[in-house]
Amino acid sequence: MLDLRSHCEHCHTPLPPESTNAMICSFECTFCKTCVETELNHICPNCGGGFEKRPIRPQEKLKKYPPKNPKN
Repeated sequence: MLDLRSHCEHCHTPLPPESTNAMICSFECTFCKTCVETELNHICPNCGGGFEKRPIRPQEKLKKYPPKNPKN
């Protein structure tokens, strides 16, 4: 299950669970779409992988499966 990290790891823009601006790599490194496109050139600086749009977790599932507490 995705962690749904709460902010961009580069610019610290908030990325709540309902954000359509969140991008993740296969290791769930999380960045905003702006940083991915303008700063990172679509390559994760942590693992070298590419990015995909983070899916939106349905509101009713957020209650049962809330985002994990961010470590970064």
